[in-house]
Amino acid sequence: MVQFVGVSEIRRIVAQVGIDAVLTRMVDYLEADFRRWDRFERIPRLASHSPGGVIELMPTQDDALYSFKYVNGHPYNFERGLQTVVAIGLMAEVDTGYPVFLSEMTILTALRTAAMSALAAKHLARPDAKTMAIIGLGAQSEFQAAAFRAVLGIETLRVYDVDPAATAKFVRNMAGRGVRVTVCEEPGSAVTGADIVTTVTADKVQATILSDNMVGTGVHLNAVGGDCPGKTELQKDILSRASVFVELTEQTRIEGEIQQMPADFPVTELWQVIRGEAPGRTRRDEITLFDSVGFAVEDFAALRLLRDLATETGQYETLDLITAPADPRDLFGLIAPAMAEAAQAA
Repeated sequence: MVQFVGVSEIRRIVAQVGIDAVLTRMVDYLEADFRRWDRFERIPRLASHSPGGVIELMPTQDDALYSFKYVNGHPYNFERGLQTVVAIGLMAEVDTGYPVFLSEMTILTALRTAAMSALAAKHLARPDAKTMAIIGLGAQSEFQAAAFRAVLGIETLRVYDVDPAATAKFVRNMAGRGVRVTVCEEPGSAVTGADIVTTVTADKVQATILSDNMVGTGVHLNAVGGDCPGKTELQKDILSRASVFVELTEQTRIEGEIQQMPADFPVTELWQVIRGEAPGRTRRDEITLFDSVGFAVEDFAALRLLRDLATETGQYETLDLITAPADPRDLFGLIAPAMAEAAQAA
């Protein structure tokens, strides 16, 4: 039997445990796995691109567990009443190859992406950061706001989106959640006075969501939306002024903001900062940039947490996915009786 967490179960888990607790525990699990970075298999994801989007597989393993996530990115799905991103994930035992955990990962990915952003900011933003700007108010935006409030204590948000309906949705969802929201008429006014700036737009284009003149000294930039070839959000001049931090360099050079830069453009992998092997922010006036594209180790940590939460809360089902014949060599014997019964009935 395989433990299974579907949409209904993860909704109940978040409600029962509380979203702040889920996000803070997610940060702890992510940080723990980044500290043992060299224990993981680390390869860029396998991406299949089409004119409308991308479908990806994101695998990794440590010495005990293997995981992968299936995920898409189709920015115009919303025009058809569909989500931009959907995902499922699986964990298996390395020593047997047997799957042990299967989960929805659309909600889980939103939680882990937000938690990863907060973890990076914990190590890179100024300690006294109080105000955050969010540019792009799609499906990820509320999770980002919740994570930064839970982990860093951010309570003031300056927000902007080109779509008034997205803005109204964000304001509605954040009502009563302990944050002050100021809706801005353009990105420049949103980032004014912000200590942390998150860009999280969906269009699969090389866009300039932020231009160089919008970014002042001392800001921490959290670039979430640029996550595939040909998709960026920041003017390249910003990168030239910033200290840039990434997950896996070889993947981010293909998919992240740094795809705009020369192949030898210097970056630091975030695990090095978390383990104390490289500096994070070194000056108060330094611009730091987390060029986030998402990486399989983060999904591994998210699945590990969800499996523990499912066990703790009892919110899971079991699926009959793995055959268990009395004689492991006699797989045919499992279907033979059913075939015989069908033949007799005919």
